[in-house]
Amino acid sequence: MLPTSLDEAVEALGASPAAVPVAGGTDLMEAVNAGRLRPGALVGLGRITELRGWRYEDGGTAVLGAGLTLARMDRPDFAALIPALADAARTAGPPQTRNVGTLGGNIATAAATGDTLPVLAALEAVVTLARAPRAGESATREVPVSHLLTGIDPMRPGELLTWVRVPLLHAPQVFLKATGRSGPSRATASVALVLDPARRAVRCAVGAVAPVPLRPLEAEAWVAGCVDWDARGEEGAQSIDPAAAAAFGEYVASACVPDGYGADASSALLSEGPTAAAVRLRRTVAVLARRALGRALK
Repeated sequence: MLPTSLDEAVEALGASPAAVPVAGGTDLMEAVNAGRLRPGALVGLGRITELRGWRYEDGGTAVLGAGLTLARMDRPDFAALIPALADAARTAGPPQTRNVGTLGGNIATAAATGDTLPVLAALEAVVTLARAPRAGESATREVPVSHLLTGIDPMRPGELLTWVRVPLLHAPQVFLKATGRSGPSRATASVALVLDPARRAVRCAVGAVAPVPLRPLEAEAWVAGCVDWDARGEEGAQSIDPAAAAAFGEYVASACVPDGYGADASSALLSEGPTAAAVRLRRTVAVLARRALGRALK
């Protein structure tokens, strides 16, 4: 099925709830080729032009189409709007992947290493899900990205992810990732960090270390109290003690990487501290978190 409008796509999914929407297909076709997915039907979204752009809404919100490609998000006009999301899109893979991979596909697939996901979690983005109208039910509903990814409020059969609403903070935001090799590749760990000066808050999300992005809420609250929000250094930078920045990195790492990370599930409970894999990953996450905070505060 190849609908040319959003209404047609929603109607197609309503008529065949078991069908799977496909845009770029970079993750979906990998799952199909590996035998992990056998869709009964596909609803192609490539002809729906209204989902490929973005718009502004009153209240300082950017509404991003689910069909927005990663390559499009890497362009300067979008990077000026949501820099961390542009950075994540830029590192998401080789050009052939970024040219067809979409924001909505990244969210719907919910791969642990999805680069845009920790950014959306830190920005506290909200997705709009549409379905064919039913008696007594709304045709759309909004769900926080974090609730969708963690399964608190998952997508239902027949629903289509259409829009992603992102609050525009007009404040520094950073995305950093570590990989196992040079060049575009899957993250071993990633960190998205956003400052919210109006609320004097720091928001952080760690990706790739767990099935879903993790928010170290206690570390966020602690480091926000360490930032001198009133002091202004060079070019308006906020001030923080370097020791506090380093401690924040360790705080985030210990909160997001459990002692048993990488251990054999059949082995006995650990009694002598974290595994070697946990120590290595914590070191990586700590460095990413500390650097992200430092760059955001500059």
